[in-house]
Amino acid sequence: MLKDKNILIGVTGGIACYKVCEIISILKREGANVDVIMTKNATEFITPLTIETLSKNKVVVDMFGEKDYVEVEHISLAQKADLTLVVPATANIIGKVANGIADDMLSTTIMATPKPVVFAPAMNNEMYNNPIVQDNIQKLRRYGYEFVEPVVGNLACGYQGVGKLAKKEIIIEFVKRLLEEEK
Repeated sequence: MLKDKNILIGVTGGIACYKVCEIISILKREGANVDVIMTKNATEFITPLTIETLSKNKVVVDMFGEKDYVEVEHISLAQKADLTLVVPATANIIGKVANGIADDMLSTTIMATPKPVVFAPAMNNEMYNNPIVQDNIQKLRRYGYEFVEPVVGNLACGYQGVGKLAKKEIIIEFVKRLLEEEK
């Protein structure tokens, strides 16, 4: 079902970003082409080299880094993707997109994509339950953005509550279902 699908993954700077490695591996095994944009904060948790090795594609971090070609990269990545998956989706990226802020490669690319965008939030339970974050999520839903809900569990901060990244199987099945609906 994922054969020849182009999936763009946005990796943000939350502790759960290490889990994206397994998601990329599964998508690749199932035949998807995976491009990845990492925020600078995400590179503090995992390296672009790790993601490049798993995705078999160059990872984009900087909007203004050196390019080997002449194209508007955020537009070409947005147009190429059959679906964009932001995992983990931090309060920061949710807030940026909900309020039209496009100040890095990931937020700019999301603004330019005509295809489905899926956020898989992961953050501290107090952050997730913050009324501002919840308003931003509801705003994005009204605009047609999709969400894979976080689950209740032990969080990296030592708390227990909602905010833990959904299991990789749930995220993959969500992506497959959306791509099937797009047909």
